[in-house]
Amino acid sequence: MLVDCHAHLALDCFDPDRDLVRDRAKQVGVAVVLVVGEGFEDNRRVDGVVRAAAGSAGAALLPCFGFHPDRFADDGPLPTRAEIDATKEQIRQSAPRLAAIGEVGLDHWRVTDQQRRKSQAALLEEFAELAAELDLPINVHSRSAGHHAIDLLRGVGARRVLMHAFDGKASHAVAAARAGYFFSIPPSVWRSPQKHKLVRGLALESLLLESDSPVLGPIKEARNEPANVVCARDFIADAHGVPPERVDEVTTENALVLFPALKGVL
Repeated sequence: MLVDCHAHLALDCFDPDRDLVRDRAKQVGVAVVLVVGEGFEDNRRVDGVVRAAAGSAGAALLPCFGFHPDRFADDGPLPTRAEIDATKEQIRQSAPRLAAIGEVGLDHWRVTDQQRRKSQAALLEEFAELAAELDLPINVHSRSAGHHAIDLLRGVGARRVLMHAFDGKASHAVAAARAGYFFSIPPSVWRSPQKHKLVRGLALESLLLESDSPVLGPIKEARNEPANVVCARDFIADAHGVPPERVDEVTTENALVLFPALKGVL
């Protein structure tokens, strides 16, 4: 039994065959997919997709509502305070049904302006505080900002943290894992020397699986889907010298620890 801890199945590229995607995931052992949102409207779309899938065949879906840090990108308009507050209230109202708050975080790849980075960091602090208030884990993006995100979250006392598709140094990840943070590994691990080091540097007890569908698949530029988490599982098994079934067992146990909402599904 596998859990995909971070996927964007509400995107319109899955509209023609979302049910088939869920079926393929179930066929390879993926029991649950956490579907992350990127902002107020996308969170509503996530909610609709999850509700439509409830009770049907295929992998189960659980919602996560967030606010993507790309909204602070240098080439776009900054989010308004009203939009941020509306999204936070949306999360509060939906909290009993959410698996986590996310996708939220820092992005220093698309955000190079220092003032925008400060605003982005301030918002991540707000979401970490909201997660603590609502007793929810936080599903974190940290592209080109790995240690900055870890330092910020540890500084504000965040304890239930998933660092998704972490692209920073393994040494920073090891320090965060000692603090109880988890790291989810996407299928693109096979073509990423950085993620090779990450997987080998972390204990199984700190690892989870993710697809980040529709991106970060085993084949660059091809649409990714949750069934491909078995590729990440197989790499982890090879790197740690254990059977794939052991990775299934440990990563699912880890997911249950971090995401209590899974207990009602698995």
